[in-house]
Amino acid sequence: MKNKKLIIFGTGDIAQIAKYYFDIDSDFEVCGFTVDEQYCNNQTYESLPLVPFEQVEATFPQHDYYIFIALSYAQMNRLREKKFAEAKSKGYRIASYISSNCSYLSQFTAGENAFIFEDNTIQPFVQIGDNVTLWSGNHIGHHSVIKSHNFISSHVVISGHCEIGSYCFLGVNSTLAHKVTLAEGTLLGAGVVISKDTEADGVYVANRPVKLDKKSSDIKL
Repeated sequence: MKNKKLIIFGTGDIAQIAKYYFDIDSDFEVCGFTVDEQYCNNQTYESLPLVPFEQVEATFPQHDYYIFIALSYAQMNRLREKKFAEAKSKGYRIASYISSNCSYLSQFTAGENAFIFEDNTIQPFVQIGDNVTLWSGNHIGHHSVIKSHNFISSHVVISGHCEIGSYCFLGVNSTLAHKVTLAEGTLLGAGVVISKDTEADGVYVANRPVKLDKKSSDIKL
């Protein structure tokens, strides 16, 4: 039985996905959506009320509803951080979603506005801050620390004793070796392997694939 009422900030893909997960795998009842007034072009979204964030309290009072900020990694997660802070300043309790199909083995609870998908393995002694998204299929090694306002995409490997500074983005299939620190604002491209500490606001990408002067039909598999 659903015993908590929830509103979702956002009307994009991530908001739609968040509603789906909260509907099928949580004790939250999604009751409506909210976005900034300039983007509030309809009265409903996903067949539920859509109201301007500037007046959200009038329709969804803080004492009755939780809120979840369903935004992407835009501006290296700073836009999501901004709306997270604004919702807290309005007095809302912030919901988190942690999939029941995630292997969450750490004794430390994830922070507010966590969005942790299925098939993540989160090992003992891992610490996860506020406003962190872990898309599906990641490995978070023991004793690692993920600070607030981060986005980790799919099938990322974070080895043990790593530290992820705030405002980072880790691309699909990126890998961190043991005891690596990602400085604040690090952006990792898909498939990159990091074995040394990064620099603040650094961008790290993997080697580009090379196209051979052959056709696939010429290759014997």
